[in-house]
Amino acid sequence: MSWTATDRYRLRTAPSGLALVQDFLNTKAIKTHGLDLLSDADLARPWAAEALAEWSRVRGAEVPGFTPGSGDLRPLRDLRESFVSLLDGDEAAVEKPIKADLAVRDGVVRLFPSGTGRQWLASALWTETLLAQQAGIWQRLKLCRLDGCRSAFYDVSRNNSGVWHDVRTCGNVANLRASRERKKALS
Repeated sequence: MSWTATDRYRLRTAPSGLALVQDFLNTKAIKTHGLDLLSDADLARPWAAEALAEWSRVRGAEVPGFTPGSGDLRPLRDLRESFVSLLDGDEAAVEKPIKADLAVRDGVVRLFPSGTGRQWLASALWTETLLAQQAGIWQRLKLCRLDGCRSAFYDVSRNNSGVWHDVRTCGNVANLRASRERKKALS
């Protein structure tokens, strides 16, 4: 199993359940690469099945039943944009209520998403976001700064200073543009 949306862009996967948030963000088409996996129910269904199976494997939980239909697509794209806004440091729209369940076993408290259908997915995404923030890894999930890319990547740089998902591709394009602009300004 793998994180289909993230793997198609050859990105490093975020740790633990944060990978679900990253994969959800990477359902979006990037430039001319890939399709928007939330544009059509026939694309969304296999993505959701694989992502939720992988999340279940990572979390040691049962695979939730969620088969996105055409009525789920717009709300899921809106939810994805809420996460884009959140990563950009803006206000994020939250569909309420978001519910989660607590489980206590062997002295360990665990938080699990609850609900059904896309409400369960929203609960899982917000739950994983909260857990990542509490674990101190949320700030390493970023969107590539290059316009037209904006892929969600997990920054593994020592000082958390990454701004492009790949310095050789997006970083090179951005630096080349900046260089041309500087030369143009000097002319």
